[in-house]
Amino acid sequence: MKRTVVKRVSLALLCVVAALALLSLYYLVIAERPADPDAQEVLFSVPKGSSLLSISASLAEANLVRSAEYAYFRARLGRMFLKAGTYRVSASWSTSEILGLLESGKQEYLRVTVPEGLSLSKTARHLSAAGVVDAGDFVSAASDKDVLSRFGIPGTSAEGFLFPDTYFFSYDMQAREIVVLMMENFFRKTAGIENLPRDGAGLYRLVTLASIVEREYRIEEEAPLIASVFTNRLKIGMGLQSCATVEYIITEIQGKGHPNRLTTQDLAIKSDYNTYLWAGLPPGPISNPGLVALSAAANPPRTSYLYFRLTDPASGRHSFTNSLDEHVEAGRTFYLKRAAGY
Repeated sequence: MKRTVVKRVSLALLCVVAALALLSLYYLVIAERPADPDAQEVLFSVPKGSSLLSISASLAEANLVRSAEYAYFRARLGRMFLKAGTYRVSASWSTSEILGLLESGKQEYLRVTVPEGLSLSKTARHLSAAGVVDAGDFVSAASDKDVLSRFGIPGTSAEGFLFPDTYFFSYDMQAREIVVLMMENFFRKTAGIENLPRDGAGLYRLVTLASIVEREYRIEEEAPLIASVFTNRLKIGMGLQSCATVEYIITEIQGKGHPNRLTTQDLAIKSDYNTYLWAGLPPGPISNPGLVALSAAANPPRTSYLYFRLTDPASGRHSFTNSLDEHVEAGRTFYLKRAAGY
């Protein structure tokens, strides 16, 4: 009788062991296999603070793994720490391969090039179009007093300090983080510019001047000469008379489209930014300048130029002159050549 009971218990244990072995075989062979061998790569995000259990469940819900339970135990037994972020993964990968990527932290980034000379609002729209951040959120973050105070910016926004460059943004970055990243980049990239003011007020004036130079020059080699014209005018209390500042009023303050040409009425718009009406710099930057314009504004060559005029639209070259008569003559010569077909 006892032998019969022992045999039955042994047989039951054998069945249990066999069942466990089959279950293990399933997990090791079947659950480990790709959920869909023909699948394409997709983006999968792991929110900050996610538990291993929730990540495993999300992988299964996205049909990236065959079993949430297997993914969970595979990560636990492997002592894996899965990092938050956005990853490019595929159901054609094994569960271990997917978990390995999430453990590595090799995230997918948005590569975005921000051109020189964009205003704050245009930068916001540029980033929004690239899927990085909501334009409104970006503008609000760039006007955050705490952020501006952190960098010693005396203006009402980060206009001028959102450094134009190629960035790699993570998918979960918040607007404030992006603004801080771009401003930190400004100070890092401009650290080597000679004669760049380090005090907040002096730097703000320099960046304001550079933002105008940025919008005026077309050929890099002429940026310093244009900066010298504006610097000379500032020294003698002469108005900068920059068309770029009037365009800023029309497009950024009035919210209108970019004008094909400025009229006498445009030049008479009453605004502190209208450098045709007032001498000195406008209240703040009108664009986000790059290194060329910043360096030119910080180190303008010594010239006697007070005027410049575009005289070669094809190449973007200007003529630089010392007096109004020379300026007018340069314009007359340009229009005569144009009429003659040169």
